[in-house]
Amino acid sequence: MGFSDLMDSVGGLGRFQFINSALLIIPSIIMASHTLMQNFSAAVPDHHCRIPNFTMTFVPHDGKNKPSRCLQFTEPQWHLLFLNQSVANTSGLQTEPCRYGWTYNKKEFNETIVTEWDLVCDLRHLKQMSQTVYMGGILAGAIILGGLSDKFGRRRILIFSYLKLAVSGTCTAFSPSFSVFCILRFVTGMAISGIILNAVSLNLEWIPIKSRTIMGAMNSFSSSTGQIALAGFAYVTRDWRTLQLVISVPIFFFFFYSWWIPESARWLIINKKPDEALKQIRRVARINGHVKEGEAITLEVLKEHIQQEVQSGKKIYTAIDLFHTPYMRKTTVCLMVLWCATSFGFYGLVMDLQRFGVSVFLVQVIFGAIDFPAKALCAFSMMFIGRRVTQAVLLLVPGLLILANAFVPYELQTLRTTLAVLGKGMLGASFTCIYMYTLELYPTVIRQTGMGFGSTMARVGSMTAPMVTMLEDYLYGLPLMVYGTLPVIAGVIAVFLPETLNMPLPETIDYVEAQRTKQHPALNSLSHNTPSCHLLTLIIFRAAH
Repeated sequence: MGFSDLMDSVGGLGRFQFINSALLIIPSIIMASHTLMQNFSAAVPDHHCRIPNFTMTFVPHDGKNKPSRCLQFTEPQWHLLFLNQSVANTSGLQTEPCRYGWTYNKKEFNETIVTEWDLVCDLRHLKQMSQTVYMGGILAGAIILGGLSDKFGRRRILIFSYLKLAVSGTCTAFSPSFSVFCILRFVTGMAISGIILNAVSLNLEWIPIKSRTIMGAMNSFSSSTGQIALAGFAYVTRDWRTLQLVISVPIFFFFFYSWWIPESARWLIINKKPDEALKQIRRVARINGHVKEGEAITLEVLKEHIQQEVQSGKKIYTAIDLFHTPYMRKTTVCLMVLWCATSFGFYGLVMDLQRFGVSVFLVQVIFGAIDFPAKALCAFSMMFIGRRVTQAVLLLVPGLLILANAFVPYELQTLRTTLAVLGKGMLGASFTCIYMYTLELYPTVIRQTGMGFGSTMARVGSMTAPMVTMLEDYLYGLPLMVYGTLPVIAGVIAVFLPETLNMPLPETIDYVEAQRTKQHPALNSLSHNTPSCHLLTLIIFRAAH
């Protein structure tokens, strides 16, 4: 008997689990807004050179008969007042970069970071850089806070991250310069990472095995709700500073109530705090209406259930342990690719909504709405088909859709948007699956370290994605080709992972290795008794499993 049996004895999926899940899931609505807000806060409106005593005779037109965004004539061309520039020959006229700044069309947005700090023309790549800096913060948070969570506890790091996000997010709204904005966005990214990693664990570690998929899907649905809510917030505010405040100030409320959330009993047990773990378990039993069952659990009963956890608590684990044993090493390498590919493809699609040529507010709503059927099908598939097949399909199919979209002409905007929406929905569902899958593959002793490592690889993908959009300057469709290739590769790699459907959460590395060895006893025999001439056979066997 293990910890899962204790949870069943004190109510299983009861009142406590619903309250705890709600308190941890609601903030996810705001988390999604922080990650995707640059679709609106960094939107690029139509613009052209600002000319003193403005007259269009100073501004050349492009091939679509629109004022050039980055050039002006060196001298006034008065004769163009009487001609249509689309038919007039202006190729021989001298031009220069905008000398006095830019004039922006503020019909859709009153102010964005692009219009406030002139991030256009030669500085246009700074827009992508600011998103990369934010993703770099999430990367740093995954590296630092993932390990700290295993050392100091999930609850402490979660509370700290809520406060950090509330303060840094609010301060971002008052950034006096682009440099300060980027620094605060980096800090915000770190806080987001700490919240996501620990909220998911504190939620699922209290959930019974059979209910884990549904509760994990509910957490994912909150993120989709946040994407739709973001479109509404941005539509009403139309100003990046106001939008920043709208999605940051509510975090203070989450910080105050987060003190109610209990620490993970599994973590307390492993870190030699059985008395505190027993207290938390009895609290859960009381809230679930199983007081007698909770009182019947004593320290002796608790220790009887968690012998493996007590033994594992005698050793200190680091990220090196993710690669120390054969099956942990294989699992970690596969998950590295899956996390990176999912994030790379996902953010490649969702971080530049203006390229679809329709209202960014509408596209944001559609991108958020598609998640609900996609994630519902994902949850159904995970429950009845399994994690491995679901994960593979949710990477292979969207990868192929993105690759197909790379060859669709720009004029076919409806088809391009449809393919992108379907691909985005499946990649969003892939996030739902991979979060669950990773939690179930790693044992408790290094679960947060493994989650942090996976999140680190996801941030590598999300940091790279904005920069890939610059390839559009060299070849139309090239960014989509890159975005689609990696998920296809990852979908193939996903089949090498073990299935975890209806399996209890593993507690120790030894338990994981023993379980995998039972599933593949021939591999264990080969790995210990194989002469050098049979090395190729061993490699092939490992690849097949």
